Amino acid sequence: MAYKIDDSCIACGACAGECPTDSITEGDGKYVINASTCVDCGACAGACPTGAAKQE
Repeated sequence: MAYKIDDSCIACGACAGECPTDSITEGDGKYVINASTCVDCGACAGACPTGAAKQE
């Protein structure tokens, strides 16, 4: 299952820099993960300072 970023995202971009498939982009007030290209590696979750990136 792909990861998803919830509303606790502070739009710092830490997750995007760690994504090996460039599946994370800046959205409207928070970052967004493209579920179709996410490989479920968890790098984003490990990089997120607020724990906003979670497995669906």
